[in-house]
Amino acid sequence: MEKNNQRICKRCFLKDIAPEEYLESMRTYLDGLDEEIKADKQLYEERLKECESCENLREGICRICGCFVEYRAAIKIRKCPAIHPRW
Repeated sequence: MEKNNQRICKRCFLKDIAPEEYLESMRTYLDGLDEEIKADKQLYEERLKECESCENLREGICRICGCFVEYRAAIKIRKCPAIHPRW
């Protein structure tokens, strides 16, 4: 895996990325979202709280759709993928 200061290799698996590098990459991505598409902080936190209590959350991934919930929650037009959405 080749690393630069902006992002991780797109062709690497998460298992090959050091946890600190992955967390930094996630923060960089979330911070870099256009304000037009980004959920405000309160909405983002409310969504994560709902996901946190969901039985389909496993290691930060939604078992329904396979997304990283922190990414999905950060985009204001996204919805919970459950049949009966939590948010």
